[in-house]
Amino acid sequence: MQTEAEVELAEFGLRARHVIALTLLRDLGEQNQSDLPATLGMDATNVVALLNELEADDLVQRRRSPQDRRRHTVSLTAAGKNRLKEVEDLLTGVEQRVLDPLTPEEQRTLYALVSRATATPTCVETLDTARACIED
Repeated sequence: MQTEAEVELAEFGLRARHVIALTLLRDLGEQNQSDLPATLGMDATNVVALLNELEADDLVQRRRSPQDRRRHTVSLTAAGKNRLKEVEDLLTGVEQRVLDPLTPEEQRTLYALVSRATATPTCVETLDTARACIED
């Protein structure tokens, strides 16, 4: 599935890391550029290069933070939202083609197993657990 998705994304001039960054900005809203390396799990230099590519295609916008003029914030543009929707529709089609040989029950089982295998607690869940341990 990954190979097919990469081929399809290439037609948009995107790679998986671009889609992850666009999705993050859509879901979390405007972000401080300095926070993105930790959020994306990437080196700061690579994040700058990634943002340069996305900004060149008018998919994201960087601007000085009104709170701290030394910092930049990054947000998704209207074109970025539209491109992300197109990519998500495309990837849904890839997923359907790849999983088509499986029955609906087999697909549900696969999703359940992959979800269980890749489940990690979120930061909020970890923080809530830590607080509960401290309070007990």
